[in-house]
Amino acid sequence: MTSNGTDLWPLLLAALGETLWMVTATLAAGGLGGLALGTLLYVTRPGNVLANRGVFSVLNVLVNIVRPIPFIIFITAILPLTHSVTGASFGTEAVIFPMAIITVFGTSRIVEQNLVALDPGVIEAARAVGASRIRIVGSIIIPEALGPLILGYTFLFVAIVDMSAMAGAVAGGGLGDFALQYGYQRFNHVVTWVTVAVIVIVVQGAQMVGNGLARRVLRR
Repeated sequence: MTSNGTDLWPLLLAALGETLWMVTATLAAGGLGGLALGTLLYVTRPGNVLANRGVFSVLNVLVNIVRPIPFIIFITAILPLTHSVTGASFGTEAVIFPMAIITVFGTSRIVEQNLVALDPGVIEAARAVGASRIRIVGSIIIPEALGPLILGYTFLFVAIVDMSAMAGAVAGGGLGDFALQYGYQRFNHVVTWVTVAVIVIVVQGAQMVGNGLARRVLRR
């Protein structure tokens, strides 16, 4: 695969490495933050173990405001904040910051919806034997929803890969940037389709791993 006589395979591998780093870092930071926020949304709902209407209402409104914002708009809107935190306005490291933030809010809904689907009887049984609220959250709620959560995080991985590709439009690096520079801008359709194939392979691999882990957990 070449463009204007330049061998692009090393550049493709470097772009793949940047994408995997962006996705991994975002999934770790945004996934953990979203797990905490989603769990807090669930437990503070009226009638739940840590019911607090005020906290729930504030968090619910905040998630509803941030989550629908298209990523390409969000990343440009918080550019001053990104620069002040990371010291850069573009590049792989800089783009991880907005990706992680918006992932927190997207993940929180995935987590909350999976926890809401839990059988209330399980929680009531834990309450009946005197389990503390914190223990119910850590030992009952999260483990009971682990299988569906793994599937949710697998979907999240795919969404983050999509965001990392869009980050290429603002010089964020990775496969999206590679496809734009060497495919779209140079009218090289081979480069574009090879990049698409690499992204599909990455996504399918993650989907297979996620589905396998979820099946193992659900069989227990």
